[in-house]
Amino acid sequence: MLEGWNRAGEQLAVSGRGSGRCRFFPLPLAADPRVWIVTGGRREDRIAIPNGVKLKCISWNKDQGFIACGGEEGLLKVLKLETQTDDAKLRGLAAPSNLSMNQTLEGHSGSVQVVTWNEQYQKLTTSDQNGLIIVWMLYKGSWYEEMINSRNKSVVRSMSWNADGQKICIVYEDGAVIVGSVDGNRIWGKELKGIQLCHVAWSADSKVLLFGMANGEIHIYDNQGNFIMKMRLSCLVNVTGAISIAGIHWYHGTEGYVEPDCPCLAICFDNGRCQIMRHENDQNPVLIDTGMYVVSVQWNHIGSVLAVAGSQKVATQDKDVNTVQFYTPFGEHLGTLKVPGKQMSALSWEGGGLKIALAVDSFIYFANIRPDYKWGHCSNTVVYAYTRPDRPEYCVVFWDTKNNEKYVKYVKSLISVTTCGDFCILATKADESHPQEENEMQTFGATFVLVLCNSIGTPLDPKYIDIVPLFVTMTKTHVIAASKEAFYIWQYRVAKKLTALEINQITRSRKEGRERIYHVDDTPSGSVDGVPDYTKAIQGTRDPICAITASDKTLLVGRESGTIQRYSLPNVGLIQKYSLNCRAYQLSLNCNSSRLAVIDISGVLTFFDLDARVTDSTGQQVIGELLKLERKDVWDMRWAKDNPALFAMMEKTRMYVFRNLDPEEPIQTSGYICNFEDLEIKSVLLDEILKDPEHPNKDYILNFEIRSLRDSRALIEKVGIEDASQFIEDNPHPRLWRLLAEAALQKLDLCTAQQAFVRCKDYQGIKFVKRLGNLQSEAMKQAEVAAYFGRFEEAERMYLDMDRRDLAIGLRLKLVDWFRVLHLLKTGSGDADDSLLEQAHNAIGDYFADRQKWLNAVQYYVQGRNQERLAECYYMLEDYEGLENLASSLPENHKLLLEIAQMFVRVGMCEQAVAAFLKCNQPKAAVDSCVHLNQWNKAVELAKSHSMKEIGSLLARYASHLLEKNKTLDAIELYRKASYFFDAAKLMFKIADEEAKKRTKPLRVKKLYVLAALLVEQYHEQVKSAQRGKVKGKSSEATSALAGLLEEEALPTAGRFTDSAWRGAEAYHFFLLAQRQLYEGYVDTALKTALHLRDYEDIIPAVEIYSLLALCACASRDFGTCSKAFIKLESLETLSSEQKQQYEDLALEIFTKHPPKDNRKPELDSLLEGGEGKLPTCVATGSPITEYQFWMCSVCRHCVHTRVVSSCTFCPLCHSAVG
Repeated sequence: MLEGWNRAGEQLAVSGRGSGRCRFFPLPLAADPRVWIVTGGRREDRIAIPNGVKLKCISWNKDQGFIACGGEEGLLKVLKLETQTDDAKLRGLAAPSNLSMNQTLEGHSGSVQVVTWNEQYQKLTTSDQNGLIIVWMLYKGSWYEEMINSRNKSVVRSMSWNADGQKICIVYEDGAVIVGSVDGNRIWGKELKGIQLCHVAWSADSKVLLFGMANGEIHIYDNQGNFIMKMRLSCLVNVTGAISIAGIHWYHGTEGYVEPDCPCLAICFDNGRCQIMRHENDQNPVLIDTGMYVVSVQWNHIGSVLAVAGSQKVATQDKDVNTVQFYTPFGEHLGTLKVPGKQMSALSWEGGGLKIALAVDSFIYFANIRPDYKWGHCSNTVVYAYTRPDRPEYCVVFWDTKNNEKYVKYVKSLISVTTCGDFCILATKADESHPQEENEMQTFGATFVLVLCNSIGTPLDPKYIDIVPLFVTMTKTHVIAASKEAFYIWQYRVAKKLTALEINQITRSRKEGRERIYHVDDTPSGSVDGVPDYTKAIQGTRDPICAITASDKTLLVGRESGTIQRYSLPNVGLIQKYSLNCRAYQLSLNCNSSRLAVIDISGVLTFFDLDARVTDSTGQQVIGELLKLERKDVWDMRWAKDNPALFAMMEKTRMYVFRNLDPEEPIQTSGYICNFEDLEIKSVLLDEILKDPEHPNKDYILNFEIRSLRDSRALIEKVGIEDASQFIEDNPHPRLWRLLAEAALQKLDLCTAQQAFVRCKDYQGIKFVKRLGNLQSEAMKQAEVAAYFGRFEEAERMYLDMDRRDLAIGLRLKLVDWFRVLHLLKTGSGDADDSLLEQAHNAIGDYFADRQKWLNAVQYYVQGRNQERLAECYYMLEDYEGLENLASSLPENHKLLLEIAQMFVRVGMCEQAVAAFLKCNQPKAAVDSCVHLNQWNKAVELAKSHSMKEIGSLLARYASHLLEKNKTLDAIELYRKASYFFDAAKLMFKIADEEAKKRTKPLRVKKLYVLAALLVEQYHEQVKSAQRGKVKGKSSEATSALAGLLEEEALPTAGRFTDSAWRGAEAYHFFLLAQRQLYEGYVDTALKTALHLRDYEDIIPAVEIYSLLALCACASRDFGTCSKAFIKLESLETLSSEQKQQYEDLALEIFTKHPPKDNRKPELDSLLEGGEGKLPTCVATGSPITEYQFWMCSVCRHCVHTRVVSSCTFCPLCHSAVG
């Protein structure tokens, strides 16, 4: 198998042995494809070393900005470049710089070969050809020796500090390795026998060391010096002859990565072969052939650009040319820099990545690097993207420069940012974990997304596409994205532009041709296509796309051969093909699409007239002409939006403005051009912003006026309106005419002002001049002009001086300055307009309310008699007393009462809410609010007083809701409060029965039965009183009682609850009483009480009743009763056979000793006989009452012996007070 790659490192070719076929594998999509343009390398951008001493090495401190360079004869210098300027517009690369430090460090005698910085601890480590190592430290602004070490055996070939600056690894040519700490202590050392070392590099986590050998091999060791493995060098496949390592640089990720899993380890050999790896064991590295002899290699500060320095043979020259090549981490070529001089020895990046220092012969050359940032400008918003070390995504900032507000979005795998008008397109890779919507286009996986955003970063419409959006441009109506083979066109729409008809058509929009795709080799006719056909996108082409641009009517596609294809928009049809002599990198159309600006990959700017008809060398007439203007080192350009002959361009660190291809004098700046309109250029200092991207400063937005605007202003100020008018006539522009009109207005030259407004088509200005002409007073005219130019204080003062307070008030009304309106109204001598005063008070109240200053707002609303807003303020202030007073002051049926009542409901103030509802004649709402607030008594009272029938259904609904949530006691309380005693009793009986089944404490069960019975008694009273009110006359009491009984009988479930309401309470009362008597030793009384329990087998389990009865009878020596109890127990079906056997055994044991005969007392006879005619029972003692006088409870109707009741405070059964 054979492998090879193309010169740019974009594709790897693999051929199988004997197959006769070759396959090409494109490298991964570059995070920043072809986005770096390099300028500089001029002779004036250099520092000469005294006495012509040749340099060997150079290193630029990334944090403090010191430059260390070492050379022959022990030369070691530390330099520092600092910019010094008082001009706010001269920042960054455009600012002049001088040497703030130029210190020669004495200590080395041999040629200094290695210099390396420890930025964390501000230390410099150097070594020379004699093996002497010196560590330098900064003290009071100068560098001094801190430590010296000399091994005297071999020369140091490389030194490297780890990522946190704690450890240094030093490798010697003879194979010795020393790892030391920052304080000078030796951590470990090792001799690698038979090996010549030349390079060393730490991994980002300091766990791995790479050692480069003189024979080109790279060995991987751990941080303790243990060998792990040899590195696989894929870039050296099929390479013969001796090779050596030119450089190893491992980016540590301190500023984040351009995308997740980005290659960061660069290894380069002197023969030009390089490989970029994700980690030391990467089996699929990025391979590059630089095609030159390499001497040095280094990443920039964020690991997005790799600089490779060396020399290259040029066919037209005998000598080699010093060259620096720039690549992305994915191997895509970004640019080339050619450097004068004989031999380049080293390079180093500046800390911000905007400059590069090159050691050439006895000079240090500096080149400026102009990054093509991911950025854009829409309306007043600057959009820019950057990476952060703590997040894998890009951080995209939408910075509103007008209000100085920023909105931050995090975007995964961002490819580009494109802007137009008020909108922005973010091109990204699709998130595989996020499923696409069903109505998205049917593609081969839709691996990329175009997200349409507004100027604050809100996503409006995402479009999934299956072509790589390497190039994206947009107009006011279309977004065009292109890969190398095809381009996709999307006619986008935004919500504010949609009509009802268009909204209905959105789902069918693809059939109407809103999305189309074309292969670059196709010849579209302009007819509307159907659904996009993505099979076109996978077809290759011999002439790939390299740039695109578009206007409202024209689309231009640039190809690598230099061909420019022109298409019509919106119906895409191929109109014309043009041929250029360069490969375009950036295309730009002027405002009327007549001229094209082309910046090629070398930074050369040329212009092409698209509509010119010229005769070529063969005598044939062709369309399109290359214009004669050509500029070099151009990295940005922008056409004026309102003049097809005006454009601005950035060349090195200067901005030039051209009119009809003639330049004006340059402006020193390094800003990126945002906008060119109205003879003003707006630019942004992105380099400065991205030093601290989280805190952009408005000082970094620069505005420049072009010469004609400056000259016109100077003529108006210094010469006069007439001469300025003539100059503007010769150089017409709407902005200049507007400037003239404003100057004429200042001098009340209305004739000139009107003519100028006509020339700049300002209809409002023309109307204003005519209105001025109708005024008689000069002072009045001057006041109107002052107001027109926004000098409102001056205009108001003039009106007041003329005693025209009404005009001053009118001016402030137009400005919505209500504070000033109120002041003018109050300070006037005459009576103020009451309606206007109210309006002013209310407007100021609104001002404070909008800012949530409710207390201030109340004062003004009271004076403005604005009851609606006053209610809102009281509510927000929680001043419910004020709200109540307001409600009481309103007349009946006022529309605000309903709103105030709802406010009271929201805060749970039932009484006030009811009062407000009733005042506005809304009893139904009042009842609803009571129900909502659980004030059921009030709800029932209101429902009755207003003869409302639906209260029953409301109660039932709420009770069922409570029961569903298993809140039975709450439901009982609800019914009880609403006087629905019968429903409450039913639920209480249900709870008592359930508790009895659970065998809960008998006292608790008794209490539940008593409560249920009490509710039944309340129900009886309710029925009687209801009937008592209906029946009138002498026999009212008897009749009402009868009617009440009949009504109770009518209820379907009334029987059990009304007839035997107290049975459950009686059962558990006697059950507890018998046991208490038994334990207290009153065995005969306990037996009498226990005998009553035989009537309650339906409430208490029979086994418990007869067990207690047997126990009491046995204790009182009534074995006959005891025997009957045992017989009953043994016959119970609920007992198991084992339990029955236990009872039999116990009975046998008892009755073998005692015969089953009663020692019966006469008073027990009636109890044993039972029957209908049995005597009443005393609930205090459980004994039958034989006397004619006894006490009866007025609540539960149960009796107590007269002799016992005197000692009772409460009824023993229902616990009501003894009267």
